[in-house]
Amino acid sequence: MDKIISYYNNFDEWGRLEREPIEFIINMHHIQSLLPPEGHILDNGAGPGKYSIELAKRGYRVTLTDLTSRSVEIAENKAKEFQVEDRFDGFYSADARDLGLFSDNRFDAALMLGPLYHLQAEADRVQAVRELHRVTKPGGLVFAAFMTKTKFLTNSLMHPEHWKPNHTIEGIQQFLQTGTFDHEDEGRFTGAYYFDIAEITSFMESQGFETVKLIGSSSIAGAMTPEQWEYWSRQGDETYRQIMDIIMKESENPYLLGSASHLLYIGRKI
Repeated sequence: MDKIISYYNNFDEWGRLEREPIEFIINMHHIQSLLPPEGHILDNGAGPGKYSIELAKRGYRVTLTDLTSRSVEIAENKAKEFQVEDRFDGFYSADARDLGLFSDNRFDAALMLGPLYHLQAEADRVQAVRELHRVTKPGGLVFAAFMTKTKFLTNSLMHPEHWKPNHTIEGIQQFLQTGTFDHEDEGRFTGAYYFDIAEITSFMESQGFETVKLIGSSSIAGAMTPEQWEYWSRQGDETYRQIMDIIMKESENPYLLGSASHLLYIGRKI
């Protein structure tokens, strides 16, 4: 975990979601469309709190956790900057595998948009999902992010020198066998686990969730450039709205899941 903490201590995750906004926009569309109109939400593994801040702006009560104390500090400062700190019930440094600071059935809904793709051992992934299940109220929704072998294999083939040791056939074969990835270069994205897409819903259901949907967080628009977005923006507000409606609808297309860098699992606690 030390390398993961070090990575996020030096990585601008808030800025990533600003530079690549489609993931955030699509995820928030699905989260907001399914959440009840009010409630107390856990953002578990929240990073710098971009989702938490948006939910707080929309009137929800939020509790935030993250493994890295620096991210928690950034989130707390962001809440003050956006003047929503009064909507938060706490900012905590916590491991997703141990949410012992929270009682059973405490939250109306919960987000876990990072931890699962940094827990390389199956027992750790199971423990994190069990904890998510425990602290969520019966019938409450959970939103969990996954990264997939399919997309990372694509990235490795296209940019091999960027993803060592997947610049070798031996590295790629090892990755496909295990789903784990540890970067050879210091300071790079590492300590990761990538799921087979077909296993995601069964994995969550085995831990007591009923699947609502599985969506591709970048839909069909993840590779679009600013210039390409600008073309549709110039067509006027109504055309742009219709384009975004199409993109949102396509995010639920199961045949596109392998093209998305992140998937969002949405389930309900049984």
